[in-house]
This record gives sequence, C-alpha cells and structure tokens, in this order.
Amino acid sequence: MAAIIQTLILRPPYPRTLPHPTPITSNVIRFCISTHKCSLLLRKPRSVSKSFPITAAQHSAQGDDASQSASSRKALIWAKPLLSFVADNFLPLALVSGVALGLANPTLGCLADRYSLSKVSTFGIFIISGLMLRSGEIGAAAEAWPVGIFGLGSILLFTPLFSRLILQFQLQPQEFITGLAIFSCMPTTLSSGVALTQLAGGNSALALAMTVISNLLGILIVPFSISKFIADGVGVSVPTKQLLRSLVVTLLIPLILGKVLRESFKGVADFVDKNRKLLSMISAIFLSLVPWIQVSRSRSLLLMVKPAVFLVAIGMGTVLHLVLLAFNALSIQSLSAITGGSKSPFAKRQNTIAFLLVASQKTLPVMVAVVEQLHGTLGESGLLVLPCVAAHLNQIIMDSFLINIWLGKDRTSDNAKVA
Repeated sequence: MAAIIQTLILRPPYPRTLPHPTPITSNVIRFCISTHKCSLLLRKPRSVSKSFPITAAQHSAQGDDASQSASSRKALIWAKPLLSFVADNFLPLALVSGVALGLANPTLGCLADRYSLSKVSTFGIFIISGLMLRSGEIGAAAEAWPVGIFGLGSILLFTPLFSRLILQFQLQPQEFITGLAIFSCMPTTLSSGVALTQLAGGNSALALAMTVISNLLGILIVPFSISKFIADGVGVSVPTKQLLRSLVVTLLIPLILGKVLRESFKGVADFVDKNRKLLSMISAIFLSLVPWIQVSRSRSLLLMVKPAVFLVAIGMGTVLHLVLLAFNALSIQSLSAITGGSKSPFAKRQNTIAFLLVASQKTLPVMVAVVEQLHGTLGESGLLVLPCVAAHLNQIIMDSFLINIWLGKDRTSDNAKVA
C-alpha cells in the first residue's frame, strides 16, 4: 500500500506537451514559484510604464481631431448660406460695392477713367455676349421682330415724352431737373440691359438687337427730341461721327468677335455652355466697373451739393425708372391681349423680360457726350450729369433686385414641379 502511495506521489499526471516528465521536488516547486514571481515583478512595471503614456496621447489626439472637425462643421454651416446669398445676389452686391469703393477712395476710379477702363469693360461685356449667343437665339430674335420694333418706339419716341412732366418740377439747382429730362430722351444702356437680360434668362439676342439699333438711331433722333421737348427750339448738335465710331468699336466689333469665336471653335462653344454662370458673373464684374468709375469722377462735385437736394433728385430718378417700367409693362400686356393672347410674341416670357429691361433703361455715356456738346446752353454740365449718374446706378440696382425676384419664383416653381 505504501508502495502504491509512493508511486502516486512520485508520478503525478503531467501535461501531454512534456515528452520527458521529471519528478517534482520541493526545491523545484520553490524555484518555479520564485521564478514566476520574479517574472511578474519584471514584466508588470514594464507594461504599466508603457501603456499609460500611449493611451493618454491617443486620447489627446482624438480630442484634437474631434474639436477640429466640429469647428470645420460649424464654419461650413455658416459659410454655405453666406456663399449662397452672394451667388444669388452677385450683381447688386457688385454694383453696391463699386459705388461704395468710389465714395470711399475715388483715386483708383479716376485713374481707371483716365485709362478708359469703362470702354474696356463694355468691350468685355459684349465679347461675353457674343460668346454666349446661340444661333437659335438669333432665330428667336427674328421671330420676335414685332416686340423689337415696339421696343425701339418705346425707347426713342414714347419715353422721351416724360421729359415734359419732369420739367414741371422745380428744384435748386434747376440743372438737376433739366438733366433728368435730358436723360429720359436717351437711348437704352449700352451694356446693362443686355447683361441683365442674360442673367434673367430672357431673349438676349432681342436685347442685343434693340440695344444696337436704338443707339445707332438715337444719334439721329436724340438731337430732335432735346430740341423739341426741352430746349424749345435751341439748336443742339451731337457729335455724330464720334458716337458712331464709339458704338461700332465698343458694341458691334466685340459682339461679332465673340460670335465668330464661338462658331469657329467647337471647344470654345462647349466651354462657354458649361460655364455660363461663371461668365455671367464675370460680366457682372465688368458692369460694376461703370458705377465705380462714375462715382469716383463725380465725388468732389457730389460733396458740394446739399444732401437734401441731392436726395430729392435721386428720388426723382428712381420714380422715373419705376414709371418707365410700369408704362412698358402695361404696354406689352395690352399688346399681348390685342395680338393673339398666349400665342402672341408679346406674351412669351423671354421676350417680355428683354423688352422690360432694355426699354426701361437709359444710357449715361451718350447723355454725357450730348451735354458736353451743349457748352453750357442748358446749364452747368457737371450739375446736369450728376443726378443722371445716380439715376443710372439706381435703374441697374433696382433691375438686378427685380431679376432676383424673378429667378426666385422660377426656383420655387421648379421645386414644386419636382415635388
């Protein structure tokens, strides 16, 4: 029995991984326990000392990344509405910025005027117009010839009649009133109407046709209008050759050049069609150079006038543009009802936009050229021009906000259709 017990003690069960089991003695057990404790004592501090600093660094890095991502998300939340507002109101913001810059520091604007930067901007606007002019739009302009003819009549024959009403008002200096009356006899703007028509999605080819033809005919008709409605028989001479040369160089040549480039190179046409919004924004920047230069030139004279009087003149110019818009809107609605309703060319939205914008605006450069040739016959040239500068800026800014209203309605209707 003792032998059996001894055998059990000397041969306990061993793991199968040990091929040659050896007897376990008390010395062996004490050695293993001490060795195990030493290994624990040696490994534990090493693992603790390395694990804690690494974990802390990871947490701090994760915290920095989380804070940076949160701040970037907040910046995007604030930036998206701001960028959307700037994109939707780019033209009026550019125009207002040009006016503010001219009032704050006219030096750069006067320098730009000395180097005829306004002519360069007009040249650029009509190159872009030629590049963006599709051949189908020319056909659409030909189909809308009744609208174009009535537009020319409104610009050169009907709206100059309002000069009689303007002259009934009294204001000191009286040149403010006379200048606005002369302004109402002018043809349409050289670039603003076309640029605004493109932004609004109107018939840009029709707008171009009315702009070019009205300014060419205006060289002959404007002297008669001023003599008949304002000067009461006083002879008025207009620099016909100079104006004709200016119109050809700044309107016709860049327009034809842009159209030739579009038709000659397919890559140009594809690029323009893919980047129409970008080109429209560039055109708006060119357009904003005009008020910047005009305000810079007139700033010194503006500071000499009583603010209350000048504000009245600005209000009169604003009312004049509203009256022209109302007159042309009522006229085209009446003609649409008379000539066939919805099938009439007067009822097409693109034609209506082009007609309203182009026929309701008056050009400042031609007015300045005419006043310079008067040689003080109807008053001080600077005082005649000053309220017209404000009226010219007001009509562009007002129409740009009107276009934003139209585009907003279009986006609302498109969203309603999709929904």
